[in-house]
Amino acid sequence: MAVDLPLTFLLAAGALVLAPGPDTFYVLDRGLRGGGRGVGLAAAAGIATGILVHTAGVTLGLSALLRTSPSAYSVLRYAGAAYLLLLGGATLRQVVRGRSAPGSSVPRDTDGIGDGSSADPASPGSGLRSAYLRGVGVNVLNPKVLVFFLAFLPQFAGLDVIDLAAHGGWYAVLTMAYLGVVALSTHRARELLTARPRLVDGLRGLSGVVLLGFGAELLLFGVP
Repeated sequence: MAVDLPLTFLLAAGALVLAPGPDTFYVLDRGLRGGGRGVGLAAAAGIATGILVHTAGVTLGLSALLRTSPSAYSVLRYAGAAYLLLLGGATLRQVVRGRSAPGSSVPRDTDGIGDGSSADPASPGSGLRSAYLRGVGVNVLNPKVLVFFLAFLPQFAGLDVIDLAAHGGWYAVLTMAYLGVVALSTHRARELLTARPRLVDGLRGLSGVVLLGFGAELLLFGVP
């Protein structure tokens, strides 16, 4: 049984990681936005870091405490919804501005949410840092992830602190591996679509709409 448990967990976690959600569409948008493959990978690393934050919360019992506090949980819910709506709206606004700009082609990387300003080319670290921190925010501020970890990890790790941390760490590794592939694939696709900026705009617009949808769902319906 001890041998089968890790394999069972990896299969279940792998299937769940592959399910599309805000994390995937955020990394997809960052890859399409440009700025080099490092930006997409930084976004993926931010998501994986968010997984580790949730793992720490479950391990220390903070997540269960937050879940049983209606006021604290509502704050997290509305903050997460607002963040997704902000990211989705910013993406759509950047797409519209890119289309209306004279001589515009494939969208440039931007470092501000919705401000349309381009990242300083002399400071590439600022774009990486922005993508990473927003990735952390997309994951940490999503109460659905919190509820999922409260229900999912104990099924495989019980209540042992070390087992919980180990299983959460493996989930973060799987997440980083999958989203890393998404980031690199999207970057490559963007290079191939340089001559078709409208298609890139359309894909980015779709990502923005999906992020808005996730935010609206969280705002209106919360988490069962």
